[in-house]
Amino acid sequence: MIDNKIFQASRPERVTPTPPLTHIEAWIFDLDNTLYPARSNLFDAIDQRMKAFIAAELDVAPDEAWRIQKTYFRQYGTTLRGLMLKHATDPSAFLDYVHDVDLGLLDPAPILAQALDQLGGKKIVYTNGCGNYARKVLGQLGIEHLFDGIFDITAADFIPKPEPAPYNLLLSSFNIHPHKAAFFEDIPRNLKPAADLGMTTIWVQNDTPWAETSDDVDHIDHITDDLVGWIRAVLDAREPTRPLSEEPKSSAKR
Repeated sequence: MIDNKIFQASRPERVTPTPPLTHIEAWIFDLDNTLYPARSNLFDAIDQRMKAFIAAELDVAPDEAWRIQKTYFRQYGTTLRGLMLKHATDPSAFLDYVHDVDLGLLDPAPILAQALDQLGGKKIVYTNGCGNYARKVLGQLGIEHLFDGIFDITAADFIPKPEPAPYNLLLSSFNIHPHKAAFFEDIPRNLKPAADLGMTTIWVQNDTPWAETSDDVDHIDHITDDLVGWIRAVLDAREPTRPLSEEPKSSAKR
């Protein structure tokens, strides 16, 4: 587990102990490649369907579709946002198509469920994807019952992270005080608006191209490549002698 450390030579190294974060009352999680590991390749499947959708929608070759896809992602925060602005693409058609993937790529995550359950507090998923897909992913992981809500791209009026406006809308929608919230993301730039609002930020690091960052990581408070391990460290910092129970408590959706 990496905690507040960036090992790449081009990035500054910052190391501090994992804090107990007892002031945190709300835990906000990105979905893809954050609540499940990037090595599952689920988002790779979505990525391929984005390329196929663009090729058909714009009548271009696959290589050109891929170029458009990545250009729009960099410029607009999501491929969908670029397609909507540049080509008046129907967002529902795009979202339905790209999220029609095999969720069997994901294994159930009972250890994650255990850690989330013992973490306590309000838990929200904030995704640039659609809510129906997010619910299916949470269900496949076995953690849907632990979350209080999903803030998806539709709730954000199709304005994606890292645009600042939906972050404020998220907070008001769920009555969250930013100074009492922690925000988990695999894409570093999406943490900047959260940090600007006063949230504690955690970068869930992976090796995917879209998760790369520059040397500017001042807006990131903590870095880990092991979400469960990081949550466990927070729990241990709160109660150093308390081992995690072998079974998660039954928890109704709050």
